Amino acid sequence: MAHWTLDDIDWIAFRPDKVDPDLLRIAKAAALVEHNGADYAVYLNNVFAGDAAIGPAIDAWALEEVQHGAALARWAKLADPSWNFDAAFRRFTDGYKLPLDATASVRGSRAGELVARCIVETGTSSYYAALADASDEPVFRQICRKIAADELRHYKLFYDHMRRYQLAENTGRWRRVATGIGRIAESEDDELAYAYYAANLWPDAYDRRTSARAYARRAYSVYRRPHVERGIGMALKAVGLRPQGALHRVLAAVATWAMALRARSLARAGA
Repeated sequence: MAHWTLDDIDWIAFRPDKVDPDLLRIAKAAALVEHNGADYAVYLNNVFAGDAAIGPAIDAWALEEVQHGAALARWAKLADPSWNFDAAFRRFTDGYKLPLDATASVRGSRAGELVARCIVETGTSSYYAALADASDEPVFRQICRKIAADELRHYKLFYDHMRRYQLAENTGRWRRVATGIGRIAESEDDELAYAYYAANLWPDAYDRRTSARAYARRAYSVYRRPHVERGIGMALKAVGLRPQGALHRVLAAVATWAMALRARSLARAGA
């Protein structure tokens, strides 16, 4: 089945009166992160140098990530014609650098890198599904649903290669759990905070806490229980734990409550 292109989006259906300003802000930030897929491909190809089975898949994945950024950027320009995506993207890549000179995974192993990639795709798939459900703007909903489906497919791609490396490197379950927890803990790292700043807060001076809180307040508010349940199940599967059952139910309930609480707290604080 052919992958979708920007021409498959029904741009003429755009409804400016249905644009939510908060969703526009986080869509601008997401456009920068997604469009940076080419740099991620450089890093991943360095990590997996010599593996002919995964190299072409990384390159194809990166092209799709870049297209996600292009689709979100085009929509953001419809919603805010004054926004300069190219300038914002330059600010982002000037201020946030990936370890492009690395020759080994920052996760300590190739299996660990693939666990981390699964966690990232888990987060993005559930995030874009949540954004689609939170928006009344038909073009944004269409874009987010297409991206969510892509990210689910990317999860399966990295998961299959992770299983291969798990066997080759004899990576135990609890090591994978530790890697997964570590990657989840990075969900509010400088990448998203700086992307939000570069897209929305420049030319003010960059303050990581301010930018991270502003992003988190808007991003966390879109999640509902089904989105969290889906993400928790995928994450548990990636680290080798049962994706359904008592642990899944408890984690989903706690995560849903915590994210809603954080969003309300940040909203009261004016983030």
